[in-house]
Amino acid sequence: MRTSIRRLPPWLAIGALAFMALGAAAQERIVGLPCEDCEGALVGKPADIATIARIAPAGEKGQPLQLRGRVVDADGKPAAGIVVYGYHTDASGHYPGDARLRGTPARQHGRLRGWARSDAAGNYGFDTIRPAGYPGRRDPEHIHLHIIEPGRCSYYIDDVNFRDDPRLQASTQQPAQRGGSGVAEPVRDSNGTWQATRDIVLGRNIADYTNCGD
Repeated sequence: MRTSIRRLPPWLAIGALAFMALGAAAQERIVGLPCEDCEGALVGKPADIATIARIAPAGEKGQPLQLRGRVVDADGKPAAGIVVYGYHTDASGHYPGDARLRGTPARQHGRLRGWARSDAAGNYGFDTIRPAGYPGRRDPEHIHLHIIEPGRCSYYIDDVNFRDDPRLQASTQQPAQRGGSGVAEPVRDSNGTWQATRDIVLGRNIADYTNCGD
């Protein structure tokens, strides 16, 4: 049976069209709830995903950052073909809007978002900028990460935080270590680009992970 969106209210029809146009096929079960806007990781996911992907486009205002990492399973073996989704604020601490995301679960993620797929050795990476913390708040700089295990499940893991961030140093909040530790030790190379590492352990400390793939 075909479903027509022409019978929907105009505002909902626009959102449905946008969601469909971005290829949001929610085939992976979302685990590790509660999670706000977790479906957003699936919105617009491209068919072809590189091992090293961009979040912020070249020339984006801010300090360049290369985030690299390795995805492994619970036994420490490399996990190939895992999709890592990341999004973050711009250099002013805001999520810059993207009109294409209106009416979708990814609306609040903004335009600085991307997907990388782990290679045979489990390696993945993002080229981007170092995000700023939210203006007027104590939240540390962070990059949101979600894992998509193709055909099985999707879940968020601990944000990437930066050890040298004064807001992180002042925080008393204990990380849950979802997917392993998200605290990176950033180092600036001779070209002025920040280098940071975020390794990922599939399913670690993820509630309901036993249902992944069911």
